[in-house]
Amino acid sequence: MTLIDILTQNACTYPEETALVEINPEFQPESKTTWREYSLIQPQPGEPFRREITWAEFEKKANKFANLLLARGCKKGEKVSILLMNSIEWLPIYFGILKAGAIAVPLNYRYAADEIKYCLEKSDSTRLIFGPEFIGRIEQICGEIPQVKDIFYVGEDCPSFAESYEKMTSYCTDVAPSIALTERDYAAIYFSSGTTGFPKAILHKHRSLVHAALTEQNHHSQTHEDVFLCIPPLYHTGAKMHWFGSFLVGGKAVLLKGVKPEWIIKAVSDEKCTIVWLLVPWAQDILDAIESGKINLDHYELSQWRLMHIGAQPVPPSLIKRWLKVFPHHQYDTNYGLSESIGPGCVHLGVENTHKVGAIGKAGFGWKTAIADENGQPVARGEVGELCVKGPGVMTCYYKDEEATAAMLKNGWLFTGDMAMEDEDGFIYLVDRKKDVIITGGENLYPVQIEDYLRKNDAIKDVAVIGLPDARLGEIAAAIIQVKEDHTLTEEDVNKFCLGLPRYKRPRKIIFADVPRNPTGKIEKPKLRELYCGGSVVAKEINN
Repeated sequence: MTLIDILTQNACTYPEETALVEINPEFQPESKTTWREYSLIQPQPGEPFRREITWAEFEKKANKFANLLLARGCKKGEKVSILLMNSIEWLPIYFGILKAGAIAVPLNYRYAADEIKYCLEKSDSTRLIFGPEFIGRIEQICGEIPQVKDIFYVGEDCPSFAESYEKMTSYCTDVAPSIALTERDYAAIYFSSGTTGFPKAILHKHRSLVHAALTEQNHHSQTHEDVFLCIPPLYHTGAKMHWFGSFLVGGKAVLLKGVKPEWIIKAVSDEKCTIVWLLVPWAQDILDAIESGKINLDHYELSQWRLMHIGAQPVPPSLIKRWLKVFPHHQYDTNYGLSESIGPGCVHLGVENTHKVGAIGKAGFGWKTAIADENGQPVARGEVGELCVKGPGVMTCYYKDEEATAAMLKNGWLFTGDMAMEDEDGFIYLVDRKKDVIITGGENLYPVQIEDYLRKNDAIKDVAVIGLPDARLGEIAAAIIQVKEDHTLTEEDVNKFCLGLPRYKRPRKIIFADVPRNPTGKIEKPKLRELYCGGSVVAKEINN
């Protein structure tokens, strides 16, 4: 079975039922023609913009894009990159790529132009489809990516260097192409990064993606009647793989473009959502808004909401205690995973184990776990080692990177780079990260990128960036800066200099101090973490 088999089954079984809903609380369309292919409910003043498609429309749109790719000569196994904000077009485009036998390559919408170019080249992408938010970035590189044969644009006022997705697909048949696919065929490349900040291309087969759907549905018992609220970006495995559980049973999904607490609660109420996956900051903001009186729960219909689960970062137990006090009827789960293990689910807490909040849980459905020492041998229960996972969702490889693949995949086991321990009941706790990646609000920050940027300042002699615990975001980036002799530098100077970085990459805390290095010249980040946050950031979160 492949993902497109599931879509076809849903289209046959539930053709006129709603598959996807898009809600944009702040957007008002300029004209009806912008969305003329879709069911449109014109918003009243103060109401969000909303559009939806059925399962039959979903499949037809996927078929149209698949046939467009095939008409352009796209061959089985070619790579097609997607650079879109969450929208009702995103998933039909993704499935259209798969139906053409091609490999879908979702790109992070935060990538700068040079990062987009790097990922297109790294993945050998021959086609690109993008949205209006990225016109400037694509225009910068469109003359430097000769391997990209077609550039399609989703939206009105198509730029001259691209072709209109809507116009081109309007010429195509909505009949499914006859491309033979099996679970052994390659399906997607997702980008991840290590501490260097250079993205690695993670190659997955259809088997991995289908197993993600089976795992999610097994963990959270989705039925056809469940409604999933999707808020995180679809380029990320976390959001999409959680949706896969609902997709497997033909359940409706709601794409909410915005994270304000009132928008989330209103969407749950209006769309009768039953399952919501949140990041820690969003859950905290919702509780703060309720406790402050900004949100009055009596004004909403929330009795159908049965499950709230969290992933992408360590979860403070105190947060879940607060949540269950406000929503005592909710099931709760924590999910752990990596893009290399096709997103969340290789380890999960389980809705029946809220007494173990603080742990990431046990091996997920179809998965095995182990905790190994530096020689790859199992450690005793209670001892710290590297968390390893094994299962049908493990990546095939890092595309075009044999060295990195060999370092992470050993005898079928995926070495995650996360240090963990297992308690007497078999529950796994993260202790520290082997890598230095900072996870802030569910997003990865790569210290080397920030350090390299700061080193361009003539007053800075040395710099190290580490993560400090933060009650809302999980972690924040802190820059320890060693100033050159005979130079002066203030926090205001640094903040002004960092305006050249994307907002999410700017350090939240500036510390002026010496940067310790070991004899081989490496920054002693464990020493800095011990000095400024008392050791392991993750351990502090677990023990809160």
